[in-house]
Amino acid sequence: MKKLFSLVLVGLLASAVVLAAVNITGQWDMTVKSPRGERTMTVTFTQDGEKLTAKMPGRNGEEITGTGTVKGNDVEWTVTRTTPQGDMTVIYKGKVDGDKMTGTSQFGDRPGMEFTAVKKAK
Repeated sequence: MKKLFSLVLVGLLASAVVLAAVNITGQWDMTVKSPRGERTMTVTFTQDGEKLTAKMPGRNGEEITGTGTVKGNDVEWTVTRTTPQGDMTVIYKGKVDGDKMTGTSQFGDRPGMEFTAVKKAK
């Protein structure tokens, strides 16, 4: 009986950890390090379970929307940016640690660029 109780307790604790998973909903100040220098922008995330929507400023000030996932502390989202060379898909992959995020962004076959982000206080 003690073993059964212990197994149930472990299962409940594991479920609590899953339920306490990262939620990145809100505004984040993100800085991308590029060959042209650092660029800072505000990104707004909306998370529904593992589904993620990201709203970011575009090249000319317009808002672009992307979609992605949050799995544990791993975050990934994709947006399509319009550039003078045509539309380019950018894939962002990062890890969340509390109110901080670090990762890389990948433009097609170009080398990835590092980014950091900090969640804005409510």
